[in-house]
Amino acid sequence: MTLPATPRPGRENATPRPGHDPERLPGGRVPVAPARRRYLMCRPTYFAVEYTINPWMDPAAPVDAALAVRQWETLRRTYLELGHTVEEIEPLPGLPDMVFAANGATVVDGRALAVQFRDPERADEAPAYAAWLDRAGFEVSEAKHVNEGEGDILVVGDLLLAGTGFRTSQAAHGEVQELFGRPVITLRLVDPRFYHLDTALCVLDDRTVAYLPEAFSPGSRAVLRQLFPDAVLATAADAEVLGLNAVSDGRHVVLPAQATGLSAALRDRGYDTIGIDLSELRKAGGGPKCCTLVLREREADK
Repeated sequence: MTLPATPRPGRENATPRPGHDPERLPGGRVPVAPARRRYLMCRPTYFAVEYTINPWMDPAAPVDAALAVRQWETLRRTYLELGHTVEEIEPLPGLPDMVFAANGATVVDGRALAVQFRDPERADEAPAYAAWLDRAGFEVSEAKHVNEGEGDILVVGDLLLAGTGFRTSQAAHGEVQELFGRPVITLRLVDPRFYHLDTALCVLDDRTVAYLPEAFSPGSRAVLRQLFPDAVLATAADAEVLGLNAVSDGRHVVLPAQATGLSAALRDRGYDTIGIDLSELRKAGGGPKCCTLVLREREADK
């Protein structure tokens, strides 16, 4: 796999640093080869900030819709250059937040849990995503409780980390565990700027995460310390540009270009970082992960 010669922000590690072995992570372990992923995305054809459902959104602030599309296209091309498959769902008029595909479902082992949005402004996105997943051959289950998909449900190895406090209800966590048959770890979010789990925590690989401790309740911070003693701890400055709203395939981490400190910390751990400018979509509280739903198939279907 060959990436374009044009340098991107966050690619400063093209030349190995003295004393640094890019093939090893701390402790001497060798990272697994990056997994080839299947992603679902939605072009921001109708993107706008027309209402306020999180602290990032200000309908009075100008939005450059054409720039939003170009930035999204850069993200999509990056995934393709990394060898991943990108599928697209048709955007629908009147649903300006449909670009945030991660909120469309949670997909694990060929099964999909549909979503039930907290806010009526996004309600019509749910059946659109459920219908696409059904046509794509996934076994779709209807949501009984409020849950906002991969915004709050993240897969780490055999575990599911489940956020609550602002959007997804804690009752949905039991529903997630019953459907997918994996242990669910409840994490309580306490800062409204980080209203979804994927704005406060990024899964780097099957054993490692990065997160902002201050975004979680004391009990949830203690749980994270026990589960992930080697986690990358983000700074508030990087979290405030949605640096943790990142997508990792186990080796490459695609994150907002403005999160320079987090990018450096990840490179020090042996990850290859790729900075993408999604400044327009950030005006609605979204970054790379928000735009990206992982389609996890059954092993036998791969």
